[in-house]
Amino acid sequence: MTEQASNGAAAAQNEQGPQFSLQRIYVRDLSFEAPKSPEIFRQEWNPSVALDLNTKQKALEGDFHEVVLTLSVTVKTGEEVAFIAEVQQAGIFLIKGLDAAAMSHTLGAFCPNILFPYARETLDSLVTRGSFPALMLAPVNFDALYAQEMARMQQAGAASSSAH
Repeated sequence: MTEQASNGAAAAQNEQGPQFSLQRIYVRDLSFEAPKSPEIFRQEWNPSVALDLNTKQKALEGDFHEVVLTLSVTVKTGEEVAFIAEVQQAGIFLIKGLDAAAMSHTLGAFCPNILFPYARETLDSLVTRGSFPALMLAPVNFDALYAQEMARMQQAGAASSSAH
């Protein structure tokens, strides 16, 4: 009887603890441009890839949050732009019971880690539909990027408070 009571208390405590669940993953925006087609297909393929990534979060109703990961890729061969592709991969997440630091890390690193494989696959599909070789982007360490951003913000805060 005591064991059942303590298990019931533990179950109730778990319900009050942190919660995280993925509600939906979707493409929010998608674009592809090949400004030099069809001439670009007749040139030697010697690509240089520039990748820009960005994340943003928005609180929705209750404990729901939208996280949008934007991947923008510009591929040049020589000086010519072969193509520009961009995807905004988004997700809706239910997140409860986290302190401010844990919530910031979850929205800034953990959620983008979940979204990245979907964004990468969407970009690869888009690029191959444009008749270019798939990009096969390398994995991104969002935890490291998040840590760098936090350090940069701390330095910026220290610099602005020392300037006063």
